[in-house]
Amino acid sequence: MTHTGKCLTAFGVKPIVEYQHRFETTYLYGSYSPINGDSFVWEVNGVNTTIFESYLNQFSQHKPKEFKIVVIDNAGFHSTKNITIPDNIFLLRIPPYCPELNPCEQVWQFIKTRYKNQRFKNMEELRKWLHQTVKDMTTEQIKSITGNHHYFDNFNASFKS
Repeated sequence: MTHTGKCLTAFGVKPIVEYQHRFETTYLYGSYSPINGDSFVWEVNGVNTTIFESYLNQFSQHKPKEFKIVVIDNAGFHSTKNITIPDNIFLLRIPPYCPELNPCEQVWQFIKTRYKNQRFKNMEELRKWLHQTVKDMTTEQIKSITGNHHYFDNFNASFKS
């Protein structure tokens, strides 16, 4: 479905955007580091606890010697009941309705602003665009988008003493 957004036009002129209404979905699971700009992204065809567990297992293999703190919200598929969490991953649950604390939510907003006013012929074209958009993000962009003083202050404080 075309998501229309703001754009510059002459005063009093309504923007003209090709519109398409079709409902197909794809989902991104992602982890983005505000510390070094590293990222790990998975595109999948659904969201559920089983897929989330598979994502965590694959993410644990990305730089396996690195300990990862994954920020999760209260989405139903983030349920940790009956799943095995890899040893090198810690899940940090944030309070409800605090997307500003979730680095991934910041990245999704960044992607959505580029998605506005675009029309794709089919799902494959959308996927190519999405993959390219994610691939083109630099580590500096990721750090800029996900940087949050709450995390940096606590991260730095934990190494003082």
